[in-house]
Amino acid sequence: MATINDNYLKLKAGYLFPEIARRVNAFAAANPEANIIRLGIGDVTEPLPEACRTAMIKAVEEMGDRATFQGYGPEQGYAWLREAIARHDFQARGCDIDASEIFISDGSKCDCGNILDIFGANNTIAVTDPVYPVYVDTNVMAGHTGEANDRGEYGGLVYLPISAENGFTAEIPSQKVDLIYLCFPNNPTGATASRAHLQAWVDYAKTHGSIIFFDAAYEAFITNSDLPHSIYEIEGARDCAIEFRSFSKNAGFTGTRCALTVVPKTLMGKAADGSEVEVWKLWNRRQSTKFNGVSYIVQRGAEAVYSPAGQAQINALVSFYMENARIIREQLTAAGFQVYGGVDAPYAWVQTPHGLTSWDFFDKLLHGCNVVGTPGSGFGAAGEGYFRISAFNSRANVDEAMKRITSKFKAD
Repeated sequence: MATINDNYLKLKAGYLFPEIARRVNAFAAANPEANIIRLGIGDVTEPLPEACRTAMIKAVEEMGDRATFQGYGPEQGYAWLREAIARHDFQARGCDIDASEIFISDGSKCDCGNILDIFGANNTIAVTDPVYPVYVDTNVMAGHTGEANDRGEYGGLVYLPISAENGFTAEIPSQKVDLIYLCFPNNPTGATASRAHLQAWVDYAKTHGSIIFFDAAYEAFITNSDLPHSIYEIEGARDCAIEFRSFSKNAGFTGTRCALTVVPKTLMGKAADGSEVEVWKLWNRRQSTKFNGVSYIVQRGAEAVYSPAGQAQINALVSFYMENARIIREQLTAAGFQVYGGVDAPYAWVQTPHGLTSWDFFDKLLHGCNVVGTPGSGFGAAGEGYFRISAFNSRANVDEAMKRITSKFKAD
């Protein structure tokens, strides 16, 4: 009989979002008349921007003509898209990032896991707590951890607690770590990081030879002009950081799939014999071997994001979701909830009332209000006592959900 990867057996009962879906589906089956409003998974609801749709339709037509048909594209992504990204997202902000250092992919979630292919199993890995579960689970799958304890914490990982007391920004560890996961604006807490805070992390990484995995999937939702959008706005970051970005949330590509990863050519790792190795070359080799690239049609749609019309349309999308976030934050605050986030990020991080656990509060909202959110404990032990509410939904649904929640909990 073929053997399996036993590391998968270390994983807790289920990935957070499938477990939410299981509970919601069971409730819906038992209560078919219930009008359930889903503010849990961070999936967008509004249509793709017109500029992107128009570009995709044109690309489809091109695929029907021998003269313009496209077969296999470059694994790293078409140059015209990478150049547009480099100019607009990085060089315009003073970041020294070249198009050749950008890799187009089908999702930053995928790349956050796939990046582990090129790093050794003996690295010490730091994650915040609470944390986006993919960072932890992919390390478990790769065999980089021990078993989980009763709190769900895996042996071999260094957990950096984030809380209201430290502004949901992790303190620099006293010990040496090799790989560091940072996400700002933060999922799930909605917290942001100042330039000074990121500079401290970059300085730490350079001192210890560490590499930062910087997840900037929500950078488009930053409203404070003083906050950095990219780790590469920080001096020295080219030598110690990989950045992940996505078109999913700002341009609505969750169902279309397009993202990017930046690997500077100055970033070095260490081989077993102690020699330095260019990380870019390893990632390029990995992608060329295991990935055939994002479709031509989708990449043309992503390119249109950077057109004048595309910029106006995605700015309108971002503003729409941030208005939802404002409504959620203000309505829940007025109802007596302690609410964090929702200012520079599309998530509100809500303290559960009456001492309820996060899953108890999930069930209370689902059964009492027919509203779905995300239990904080699903993001880590330090997330217990909190609840994430997503601003990704229609205005009507957000208004109705707030009406249900605030009337229910005011009544309590």
